[in-house]
Amino acid sequence: MDAPADLRSTWALVPLRGLEDAKTRLGAELDPEERLQLVVVMATRTLAAARDAAGIAGTVLVTADPAAAELAATFGARTIVQRLPGLNAALREARGVAVGLGATAVLVLPIDLPAVSADAIGDLLGDAAAALRAGRPLVAAVPDRHGSGTNALLVTPPTAMEPAFGEGSFAAHRAAAAAAGAIFVARGGPLTLDVDTGADLLIAEARGVGTTSGGGTTNGLGVGAGRDGHGA
Repeated sequence: MDAPADLRSTWALVPLRGLEDAKTRLGAELDPEERLQLVVVMATRTLAAARDAAGIAGTVLVTADPAAAELAATFGARTIVQRLPGLNAALREARGVAVGLGATAVLVLPIDLPAVSADAIGDLLGDAAAALRAGRPLVAAVPDRHGSGTNALLVTPPTAMEPAFGEGSFAAHRAAAAAAGAIFVARGGPLTLDVDTGADLLIAEARGVGTTSGGGTTNGLGVGAGRDGHGA
């Protein structure tokens, strides 16, 4: 390994394809305006949490959307324009920028985690720090609520393994960590909830976690419940 595992300069990598074309799988529940509102609120919460989390040295947003770049700038995040298609390619681009800025670890943090917070990020980093061992890389991952996808991924050193987001990514990341000889830490907690489907929206509402930006909500999430009769 070309560098030791080290969390002293951990950078968050936040991928966001675009504000208006994200979360299209919620098309049956939310109209385009509601989806845009949801994405903006969740992206704002994610960028704020990364900025405020102890142990996060900086944030790199990778996007093809100038509006997303403007939003990121208000939180002090650096933005790079996504050049290559696909999430994993975008993350490799963002990782390269973070490493160039001195990152010793990277934390992939999607924008669709309604319970994201500085404390939740800090807890993940704390678990990783407790598991560090001299001479070994480390990977910490948060699965989705189904145990299939990956909702957050911490890797140190940053190039210890390649991102493998997609179907079954949690198992893929665990296998990649093993192949790299890395310590693997699996963490539960609030980051296991993401918002991909209408069912996820209902769970987030029931838990009272935040895709809301304030007053004027119709369903506790800051957006109308959409076309199924549960909200505006």
